[in-house]
Amino acid sequence: MTRPRPTPSRRSLLRALAALPASALVLGEFPGLLGTAAAAAPPSGSATRYTIVPFLNSNDGTVNVYQSDDATDFRLVQSSAYTPPSNRIRDASVFKHTNGYYYVTYTTHTWQDTSTTIGFARSTDRVNWTFLYDYTVPITNLSRAWAPEWFVDSDGSVNIIVSCSVTSDEWIFTPYLLKATNTALTAWSSPVALSGIGSNHIDTYIVKIGSTYHAFPKNETTKYIEYATATSLAGPYTISKTGNWAGWGSYREGPSVIQLDNGGWRIFFDGYGDGTYYYSDSYDTFATWTAPKALPVVSGTARHFTVVKETVSGGPTLSKGVTRSFQSANYSTRYWTVESSLLNLPVVSSSSTTAVKTAATFTVVAGLADANGYSFRDSSGNYLRHYNYRARFDANDGTATFAKDATFIARTGTTSGSIRFESYNYPGYFLRHYNYQLRVDVTDGTDTFRQDSSFTPVTAWA
Repeated sequence: MTRPRPTPSRRSLLRALAALPASALVLGEFPGLLGTAAAAAPPSGSATRYTIVPFLNSNDGTVNVYQSDDATDFRLVQSSAYTPPSNRIRDASVFKHTNGYYYVTYTTHTWQDTSTTIGFARSTDRVNWTFLYDYTVPITNLSRAWAPEWFVDSDGSVNIIVSCSVTSDEWIFTPYLLKATNTALTAWSSPVALSGIGSNHIDTYIVKIGSTYHAFPKNETTKYIEYATATSLAGPYTISKTGNWAGWGSYREGPSVIQLDNGGWRIFFDGYGDGTYYYSDSYDTFATWTAPKALPVVSGTARHFTVVKETVSGGPTLSKGVTRSFQSANYSTRYWTVESSLLNLPVVSSSSTTAVKTAATFTVVAGLADANGYSFRDSSGNYLRHYNYRARFDANDGTATFAKDATFIARTGTTSGSIRFESYNYPGYFLRHYNYQLRVDVTDGTDTFRQDSSFTPVTAWA
């Protein structure tokens, strides 16, 4: 459950609460079940789409819809896309059901109030939502039911993990499991506490890999997101990572975990203590994580969300096995060109020398690390790769590192026919020009960055 940003008037209350003795996507295992894709770049003509439906830092009575093709730069699709007929909407969790509808479940009251219900709405397009019902969670002496999170198991069963407290300990939360008993998602099993996670944990998010359930609950005493595993959805879970084990810091909550196109895993979480929304990646099944980065655009605006990932039509198309030149989308006289093994963006024209035209011509091939991605060869057979973030051409040394450095995922560009090329092994980093040199930089969410990283494949100069 997302709380207000700490302010001088509320710090004393938050400290008092701290001193007192949450959905899921099964990714990669059942692609399509939740509108998700397997861990691979989208094929030509298709695109990856990540959707979030967060409430706002300034307003917990409505939610916006944002989408992204790279899980980093989320763009607004619809503001105030859903406002419930009564009460509030916080901590919205979204998934796509097998019936084609998107469903959202959410906390129905603001954090100060008794809140014994969770809300439900659905949509055909993620933009226009219809209220379904508020469901009273059947727990004796229930005080608060917060942060319901979808989890679809590998057998297709639809579940919700909800954090609940009772009137005798209204700020001590325990994660409970609800299982849908009909396909319309209107009837639910009796709540079952997740064994092993225990009380004073909130916002539990679960993903399943193989036969193991991986849970990410927030410890309400320490304010750290922890890590637990089990072989059954209901547990018993073993909490193996506590404190600042992942380097994310404290006062973090609302985790959401999805699998990226390159097979890595990304966690998003609300840094409610400092007003920042973060993401961090893991490539060793959650053992270690990259340093957290602030999400551009939505950080400071969006609050506690989950992510639904899909493969959709309408993505960029680029043929393989052909030669192309690549024109800057915002500097139309400039083209990718190899200069002393480095990729630069000089002016190329019909009056340029044959050598320059050849240096501005590249063979497009299947990605060395992912055949749905792209790699690029120059006239000497060397491959475009990033090294110390600089774009350059080197001979393929046959290593896995080289293959990843030389593979790029095609994302839609800013102008008709243009493409943005995302680094395969540095998600969110794109080939972009800066001072007419090509490098891979992390997106900052600005239109300028998107323009600088957009290139149009055109007829080869040579």
